[in-house]
Amino acid sequence: MGEAEIGTFVDVPGGEFSKGAAPMYAEELPTVTLRVVGFSLLAHEVTNAEFAAFVAATGYLTDAERGAASSAADAGSAVFASPGEGARSANPWRLVAGATWRAPDGPGSNLDGRARHPVVHVSLADARAYAAWAGARLPTEVEWEYAAARGLADPADALSGAYDPAGEPVANTWQGFFPFVDTGADGFAGAAPVGCFAANAFGAYDLIGNVWEWTDTPYDVAGRSHTIKGGSFLCADNFCRRYRPAARQPQEIDFSASHIGFRIVRDRE
Repeated sequence: MGEAEIGTFVDVPGGEFSKGAAPMYAEELPTVTLRVVGFSLLAHEVTNAEFAAFVAATGYLTDAERGAASSAADAGSAVFASPGEGARSANPWRLVAGATWRAPDGPGSNLDGRARHPVVHVSLADARAYAAWAGARLPTEVEWEYAAARGLADPADALSGAYDPAGEPVANTWQGFFPFVDTGADGFAGAAPVGCFAANAFGAYDLIGNVWEWTDTPYDVAGRSHTIKGGSFLCADNFCRRYRPAARQPQEIDFSASHIGFRIVRDRE
């Protein structure tokens, strides 16, 4: 297992790669060769402790917090709760008013013991605000995918960021039949503290699995959704096999969920 030093940035050298390599879903196409300029990448997902420092310094309120304060009928953030083994139907997602980065499971929950967990229930605007405060920015989709692909244990195997050649998990994903049973074979059921798994080839942690990560790249022409990358602790063999560099999903820019966080990058001088 790894041990991330909080706040560390790692250098991602520039180079050429195939975006959309080894596609599994249609949205990952086309496969194209691109050249990427080097940059510095936060070695881990932004943590609750780091986000708390930002809020303490600025008084920032997240979109989820503002929604909860408004008492609007559609206010809330998405919270996952497995229906459990033996359940007859699968409806694991709930829109929970009062689910925020401070209360990740909804009202009554808190951050006790979760200082090193990735911050969640953050919208695109929230992630951008933190990045600007930290003197950084969100990665583009191309930068994010390049870093993940270049860091694979086996560059020829797109799944090697999640499983080793023996099929043992090397990232925080879902083992078992989603959404009813997570065996926790990777050591976690739910999000994990950052850096619990070994770093990738250039020293970054959890690019694959744990929580999805915002990028600064629109998913649709209208810009209502942006691209998230990396998969999460909810990605299973029977559902959402998006624990690969090429995997991508749209996320509404003003919405948040219990399995979406972010990391930041800085341009190299």
